[in-house]
Amino acid sequence: MGESAGEGVLNDAVAAFVSALGDYVIAAFALGSLAHGGFSELVSDVDIGLVLLNESRRSEVRKIQSVAKDVRGRGSELHKRLSVFWATESILREGTDGGRFPPLDRLDLIEYGRLLVGNDSREGMVRPSRLDLLVGGAEFALDFLSGEKKIRALVPARVGSILSRDPSVTQQMRNPGMLVDQGPRRLTKLVLFPVRFLFTAETAQVGTNALAVEHCLADPRIPAKELIKAAMGWRQIAPQSVADAIRLLDEGLIPLYCYFIEDHRQRLSSIGRRDLAKRYERWRARLLA
Repeated sequence: MGESAGEGVLNDAVAAFVSALGDYVIAAFALGSLAHGGFSELVSDVDIGLVLLNESRRSEVRKIQSVAKDVRGRGSELHKRLSVFWATESILREGTDGGRFPPLDRLDLIEYGRLLVGNDSREGMVRPSRLDLLVGGAEFALDFLSGEKKIRALVPARVGSILSRDPSVTQQMRNPGMLVDQGPRRLTKLVLFPVRFLFTAETAQVGTNALAVEHCLADPRIPAKELIKAAMGWRQIAPQSVADAIRLLDEGLIPLYCYFIEDHRQRLSSIGRRDLAKRYERWRARLLA
């Protein structure tokens, strides 16, 4: 099982996309931990990236969404965790907006993508800039970790969709027992996401869990090191002592997030993104209220 189970989901996804889209798929790549290592059947996503022909076809976009939904519905927990990134070859070569390939995932494709089918077309793709990576990571964190509600365009066909953020995110951070009850997948993501964003903001590299944790443990300024080390272990084996996990979270999670929030607030202010910096200030206030 383990990584082989993840490979099985990738194989199912590739077969489904090629069958539905045919020659419209130039290449398919494994991304994330199934490409750069560290895959955990307990908590990892199964990430696939599709490079498509340059013609813009709304019908093909709908097919991508339909195929992804079908594969996720095939029964196993790992199938449910399939995450699909896609863009045309011209978008990836020119670094323009379009498709679904945020800066962090574009960099993952360029640096670590593992070809599954088709032609390796990465040569000449534009690497996201340090600024793109910072802003992309900052917006992701606000969207999915802060509990904030925001109107955002997901894909061209769904411009203006309202994304409802989980109102319990901040509650869970302030109530470690509630977070532990959510299981190791939710738990490890909430602990390790800020660690990965800190690493990418500092280095402009893909924030793999292993590299990000190593970096943060070596930085004397970053708090919650015992919690960070424990979270890496929880990716493979769920917490054996709920009491110990709650203690580590109670001592370290909010200090870790406060450090991350202040770090990104300063970085965003320094590049003139006061709009995002203000949202980070409001996030910190909610967290400490």
